[in-house]
Amino acid sequence: MTARRRPGGWVYAVLTGVLGASVFPLYWSFVVATRDNSAIGETSPLLLPGGHLPENVRRVFGTVDFWLAIGNSLIVAGTVMVSNVVLASLAGFAFARLRFPGRNTLFLLVVGSAMVPAQLGVIPLYLVVGDLGWYGRLEAVIVPALVSAFSVFWMRQACENAITADLVDAATVDGCSVLRTYWHVAVPALRAPAAVLAMLTFMATWNDYFWPLVVLDPNETPTVQVALSQLASGYYTDYALMLTGATVAVVPVVALFLLLGRHLVRGILKGAPV
Repeated sequence: MTARRRPGGWVYAVLTGVLGASVFPLYWSFVVATRDNSAIGETSPLLLPGGHLPENVRRVFGTVDFWLAIGNSLIVAGTVMVSNVVLASLAGFAFARLRFPGRNTLFLLVVGSAMVPAQLGVIPLYLVVGDLGWYGRLEAVIVPALVSAFSVFWMRQACENAITADLVDAATVDGCSVLRTYWHVAVPALRAPAAVLAMLTFMATWNDYFWPLVVLDPNETPTVQVALSQLASGYYTDYALMLTGATVAVVPVVALFLLLGRHLVRGILKGAPV
């Protein structure tokens, strides 16, 4: 067995630099959220937190209905996350391990739909939402995003790597139906890819701004990103207020990452050389 080489110091230096560059914007937003606007114009860089965070948080929730926005975003992002994981894993399992006529053609159509710019479908989708009477309702944001081509492609590739055809054939010989094979064979093998897909889908939906701005009422059914845009509107930009809202808005995403972190690490380490 060949000895493994330990990474050199430059590897740790690069990783530390990447980590610092990734974390610093979030930390700087938190620092500004703990200050007042007078500190923004200081010549010396802001590196240490101040004592105005509780006051700024109260101002955020007093300026816009941020609790309503957080609740709406949790409903939308949570529903879209669960539906994408479930529907995409079902479709991915079917495309990867089931044999049916037109399988490859249908999969190519799914992948090809991901190459169409989303902006091209805004007007037709807006007309459909209007005909269904969903304007200003959360259904207008949830239903079009219940499953995506990327999610299907991701889970199909995961099924190809994690589930062998022999394992599916063995389950079929034992008398398992397609759904039982999916539940007892595919689901346990797809936990790590499903956790990654859940996190990516939640983040993308939580950070979506354009479509909720088009179809939702900013006063009745705002999402977090629409509420943040309201904090940034006015005669002047209140950076402390705006970045306090951004800091509060990132908390659910960080909490989800901490919740799914062990599954992400397990998926990264799976198959790593010993």
